[in-house]
Amino acid sequence: MAEILIVEDELSINELIRRNLNLTGHRCTQAFDGVSAVKLLEDGKFDLLVLDIMLPGLDGYQVFERAAGTPTIFLTAKSELTDKLKGLAMGADDYLTKPFQMLELAARVEAVLRRTKKVETEFVLGDLKCDFDRHQVFLGERAVECTPKEYELLEVLIRNRNIALSREKLLDLVWGYEFDGGTRTVDVHIQRLRRKLRLEDHIKTVYKLGYRLESNDL
Repeated sequence: MAEILIVEDELSINELIRRNLNLTGHRCTQAFDGVSAVKLLEDGKFDLLVLDIMLPGLDGYQVFERAAGTPTIFLTAKSELTDKLKGLAMGADDYLTKPFQMLELAARVEAVLRRTKKVETEFVLGDLKCDFDRHQVFLGERAVECTPKEYELLEVLIRNRNIALSREKLLDLVWGYEFDGGTRTVDVHIQRLRRKLRLEDHIKTVYKLGYRLESNDL
């Protein structure tokens, strides 16, 4: 779990980001203008800053200058290359142009947290433990052998827990865009994970879409 500060003046977007990042296990604080964001940064320590550029009070660049090295993903409606280059030149870790998909933002968040060593190193759900550093899975004290694709699928489900993922999205994230084996491959691997790791009650089938790993660790 990471402490994330979301700075976005559009209430609906701010709230949507908060809900989605909360679902994946992170704790979020919200700010809706630059001045409030700076005050929160001064009063607390955050693992990541999700920062809009166009803000009332102080803009995102000014907030970033006062962020004391906090890893940052810039959000902006601007798509001009100069704006992107300015943010990256200032030291931002990533840059996302609106509109964007929440799954893409979640993936960018996890990537930055992983690079900055702020990402969780293990996940526990009942008797199941997944050790991300060692790529090992345990049921109680017993190590469970998983194929590389079974492990990758499990980690994707964990990283995006409580979020419904389509079969196509799982196929892209685990097998890659060039894989042409079809979505039935996802179903087969899901069934294996359910049986092997006793996750029948946690990996839910989402009707006409795909799957969701349900966890109450939030």
